[in-house]
Amino acid sequence: MNKLLLGAVFFMVSNVICAQQLRLNEKNVDQILKAMTLEEKAQLLVGVSQNLVNGAAGAVAGFPQFGIPSAILADGPAGLRIDWKRDGDRNSYYTTAFPVGSCLAASWDVDLARQVGAAMGNETKEFGCDVLLAPGMNIHRNPLCGRNFEYLSEDPVVSGKIAAAIVHGIQSSGVGASVKHFVVNSQEDARQSVNEIVSQRALREIYLKGFEIAIRESNPWTVMSSYNRLNGPFTQENYELLTTLLRDEWKYKGMVMTDWTDPRNTVAQVHAGNDLMEPGHKEQVQQIIDGVKNGKLSIEEVNRNARRILEFILKTPKYHGYKFNNKPNLKAHAALVRIGGAEGMVLLKNENGVLPLSSNVKTAALFGSASYYSMSCGLGSGTVNPDHVVNIVDGLADAGISCTKDLQELYAEMHRFEDARHAMERGDDYDWKPGRVQYSEFELGDNAIRSQANKADIAIFTLGREATEGSDRPVTGNNGFNLTDLEIRMLKNVCREFHALGKKVIVVINSGSVIQTANWKDEPDAILLAWQPGEECGYSVADVLTGKVNPSGKLPMTWVEDVKDHPSTKNFPMKDGCNLSESLHKEGIDVGYRYFNTAQKQVSYPFGYGLSYTSFSYSKPVVKKTKEGFRATLVVSNTGNRSGREVVQMYVSAPKGNLKKPANELKAFAKTKTLNPGEKQVLSFDVSNYGLASFDDALDQWISDKGIYVVKFGASVEDIRAEAKYNLKKAFVKKVNDILKPNKVL
Repeated sequence: MNKLLLGAVFFMVSNVICAQQLRLNEKNVDQILKAMTLEEKAQLLVGVSQNLVNGAAGAVAGFPQFGIPSAILADGPAGLRIDWKRDGDRNSYYTTAFPVGSCLAASWDVDLARQVGAAMGNETKEFGCDVLLAPGMNIHRNPLCGRNFEYLSEDPVVSGKIAAAIVHGIQSSGVGASVKHFVVNSQEDARQSVNEIVSQRALREIYLKGFEIAIRESNPWTVMSSYNRLNGPFTQENYELLTTLLRDEWKYKGMVMTDWTDPRNTVAQVHAGNDLMEPGHKEQVQQIIDGVKNGKLSIEEVNRNARRILEFILKTPKYHGYKFNNKPNLKAHAALVRIGGAEGMVLLKNENGVLPLSSNVKTAALFGSASYYSMSCGLGSGTVNPDHVVNIVDGLADAGISCTKDLQELYAEMHRFEDARHAMERGDDYDWKPGRVQYSEFELGDNAIRSQANKADIAIFTLGREATEGSDRPVTGNNGFNLTDLEIRMLKNVCREFHALGKKVIVVINSGSVIQTANWKDEPDAILLAWQPGEECGYSVADVLTGKVNPSGKLPMTWVEDVKDHPSTKNFPMKDGCNLSESLHKEGIDVGYRYFNTAQKQVSYPFGYGLSYTSFSYSKPVVKKTKEGFRATLVVSNTGNRSGREVVQMYVSAPKGNLKKPANELKAFAKTKTLNPGEKQVLSFDVSNYGLASFDDALDQWISDKGIYVVKFGASVEDIRAEAKYNLKKAFVKKVNDILKPNKVL
């Protein structure tokens, strides 16, 4: 009996010693899982709060007894979001505000996106974090979505390619990226509960395709599942989405985490393939334990998810003992922001070559609050805390163009008044954020405007728009899609008074999202879309206005004349109680230019549009078959008198088949280097037969019909410059799973 007792004690002690000696490494994940208790595994699957990096979004639980550190997860898409100050600490922890997603996508420059990603990843690592919760890449279904400024495009190829480049950049710094929000997080109002009802075809071709491209090409460490429901179930509880599609079809091996939400059906989330529940709640740990004990959840599923988290931990700076210094090179990153912001800016109008500004322009009258308090980014998890934001007035001053002092003082006085009013209304809670919050506009009388016209060489009117996570944009009112009546009157009056003296008016749009332009764009002489270009906003704007940088940005989404022109608008939450419980995607694949270009519907500015200070010509393309599809090449020549870059967009018109298809679909794009006048460059475009395919939901298959594909090269979807043909002699077919069916007839 004593021998048996001693043997049992020896066995238990041996196990304890063995567990104490186990330290996670690449070869012993199975041993670690075997040694961990069910409670420990459940704790691993549930996020925890952290106090290592103030302001970081969340963390993965650590288990020192197994050599498993706690990994830190931080927002966000425009740069690392952490608190810039800490209690009892005199140091500051500012981070760089990079260009927002829509601005970066408008550059159509994957190399730039990779550089920006690398800089964001560097700051993430040097401030002690392990994952940057970026990029956001939901499709711009409708211009009213509150987070469109974070996202990239209405087109899945642009979204996927730019997102893949950002991920490559972030992860080149040794930290992880998180592509989000998977999937169809198309609206902010009721995002926690809305059921997005989408056809299988639209889901596969539009909303999933960008994620597929990014995941296959860049292998992000993590994917974030979205808040919303999709065709019935929550995406976070959808096995077909997170396992059948993501794991089985796309072969994704990384970690999936939930978006930050209250507890839902934790057992269903674990079963579906959500490895990590964020931000994490204690009751979720017990729910996992109970689920295993009552048979609703298998221990194999828990082990599967725990394994993915451990494999993730093995990659992190925390696991490798990286000694972060809280001192990234903010100066170098600011220089990159200045370049990146300018590269993404889109010249919408330039009547009679008013831009770039003549060296004779010495003084400008700056109208609009955003001229003096320019916005670097949007609000919510896409917010950043930089140490400075350069406004447009200071950017112009640096370029040698002064602002009329009395007008500047008038705006400053009005802004001080607004600050005081907010402070009185909100008390101690009021905290004005430079570069993020828009001041109200006020109206100047005719005499005041006329006085400015007499003093200044030119007028610059900045239109600012603020947008935020958590709510969608209004059509009218402050920060609405439409300009307010006051803004329209002011703009028309400024144009009238300056034009009467033969002086020009330039509009700068400081908005990360689309705004109305059709009813006022004829008034000014030039329009520059600056987006929210990051902390160097004013410098970037001045660089483009003065010609230091030749604008090469192109629109990654359609700018419509009226928000009602979008077929999705009737099913978008535009008023209280409307489309909040469910949103029917009756438009199907007719999203953005796929609708407008096919229906020949007039728009204000088409997808892919953007002017330059120079001109380009395209040669006759050459198309050659490859093993997977075809490669097209053409020569781009700078035919103007200024150096510049050109974005060439490759669209394809498919042969007639059983499926209705858009007139033109973007399949590839490329951007030249800076070409001097007369200089040429050969660009290449590779497209697979799978890349040409449309999804037939009746047959559960991707299909590229045999026949002649017209391959078109353009400066926008409406400005096709060259064409060639590709003959697919045998149809391409790829069978997939019959999953993610809509739970309601569309």
